[in-house]
Amino acid sequence: MIVRRFLQWVRTAAPGDRAEATGALARAYLYSDFSEHDRKAAQAALTLMLDDRAPVVRRALAEALGRSADAPHDIILALAHDAADIAAIVAERSPVLLEIELIEIVRAGRPGLRAAVAARPWVPESVSAVIIEVADAEVCRVLIENEGADIGEAALERLIARHGHVGTIREILLARPDLTPRLRQSLVAKTAGALAVFVSERAWLEPAAAARVAREACERTTVTIARSAEGDEALELVRHLRATEQLTAGLLLRALLGGNRALFEAALAELSGFRLSRVAAILDDRSFATFTPLYLKAGLPASAEPLFRAVLAALHEVGTAHDPLAAAQLHRRMVERVLTHYRGNDPRQLDSYFALLRRYAAEAAREEARAFTADLQDADLEEADLQDADLEEAA
Repeated sequence: MIVRRFLQWVRTAAPGDRAEATGALARAYLYSDFSEHDRKAAQAALTLMLDDRAPVVRRALAEALGRSADAPHDIILALAHDAADIAAIVAERSPVLLEIELIEIVRAGRPGLRAAVAARPWVPESVSAVIIEVADAEVCRVLIENEGADIGEAALERLIARHGHVGTIREILLARPDLTPRLRQSLVAKTAGALAVFVSERAWLEPAAAARVAREACERTTVTIARSAEGDEALELVRHLRATEQLTAGLLLRALLGGNRALFEAALAELSGFRLSRVAAILDDRSFATFTPLYLKAGLPASAEPLFRAVLAALHEVGTAHDPLAAAQLHRRMVERVLTHYRGNDPRQLDSYFALLRRYAAEAAREEARAFTADLQDADLEEADLQDADLEEAA
């Protein structure tokens, strides 16, 4: 009876009144204790309202049914293909829509709907992957800021490839606790490449110089990332570096000089085919009896083998440090020790490595200066806090 009266009334009611009544009927359908017959009649009436020419009516229907898991699927699906502002309501909210339907909405690329799907309370991994593949950076930003979005590692890698140069994307990704060292390195490499192009296009540096500066900055950051990677994570990072042609002797030398033996171990294991534990045992042997065969089997430059052996020997002697200032001082001492060892050797053979060491020495000096001044500033702050505490006590 109620539904029959509703259908008679809406024929002549104003659009605003129709919208209000349609919303009320939709809520009654969801939450009232209708008989099976009345429920079926109400659903038919709501389906009929999909044909109402006034968008305000269809919007009221979407608002009323959008969040409910009990909403009729056919009505929700029809609303999802309505005008974009109406479709966005159910695309963002409705738990009734299937994954494949969400994927179709994303692939269709209608204005506003991709962002609506990206902002859903839960975005399945398959839907996230499609968003990342086809959407622009702004929609991808909405997705990765959404704590309810399931995003697989392969999708994150694709996101870095497509939008890793965008500052907002980069900042959000770097803050993610689930970003693996391999993905962090991919993001750093993408940023370094974009920076090199930016600098050279503005003629601030020659293209070759810009590329070198960007590469070395990328290597420094890669070594920093690698400090948190051990075992399987280190091997995964090495495989990524090898696949992207970033696993160079210069990078491994930089890692060792910074006290990071784990990356060097993983690289030797990956390149030689030896087990990681066996490589670690060989590097622990201070006699270096079996280091050279391992090094050569890994395919690293034969001319640099004495240099790596000297760095490992220095690493055995000086050990490691965890305090930032102590670590910076240790890094500089390591580089200077190796430099001193090679000053008497044939410069024609070691010229490129010697020049590399000189650059590393300059970097180490700057690193130590930054750590030293930071330490001084911390000490000044502690002293100021103590003085304030004494004044408060005296007062």
